[in-house]
Amino acid sequence: MWRGILGKKIGMTQFFTEDGRRVGVTVVQAGPCPVLQLKTKETDGYDAYQLGFDDRKEHNVTKPQKGHADKTGNKAKRFIKEIRLREPVADLEAGKVLTVEDWTDVKEVQVTAKNKGKGFQGVIKRHGFHGLRATHGVKTHHRIPGSSGSLTPARVVKGHPNPGHMGNVWVTQKGLKLAKVIAEKNLLLIQGSVPGAAGSYVIIRPAQPFVPSK
Repeated sequence: MWRGILGKKIGMTQFFTEDGRRVGVTVVQAGPCPVLQLKTKETDGYDAYQLGFDDRKEHNVTKPQKGHADKTGNKAKRFIKEIRLREPVADLEAGKVLTVEDWTDVKEVQVTAKNKGKGFQGVIKRHGFHGLRATHGVKTHHRIPGSSGSLTPARVVKGHPNPGHMGNVWVTQKGLKLAKVIAEKNLLLIQGSVPGAAGSYVIIRPAQPFVPSK
């Protein structure tokens, strides 16, 4: 069974542990997140719950968005995601608000977010090409990818590492240590590399061993 909560990456700070060590952490505002919808195998083919985070301004809300939120007595949200479940959860119902109050016993988390977009990049930054030597005869070809095709089949094979758009994709960072939970302010202090820029939305799940589905 997988559980999770939605949040927003605030930025970095530091705090001191009980033994006097200074620890750098990423501050994530997690929740409160109302459950907007429950999905079951009988109605949708799988078990999941839909969470919302961060109220949307009323003049930006469409009628379908407002109607969907009104079913649970909540305001329309800017960030809505589903959290899959391996089996139904008895104490979970539409309209319930999830917070980080019960995360005090969690030691590690995994965070899913869109990483920073880096625009159009060459093969050296995007794929780790070494480039040509910076010495005699190279001229201005230090960072070019070189030949990417062949006589047969006389074209560039699909999937060949070439220049292109880099970043701005969903990634999951696992094995992040949950350093501290500040429940009264809905904050999680996470030690490790949290993907995304400051202000970006994230999905936080407790880290647990993978159990193959039957």
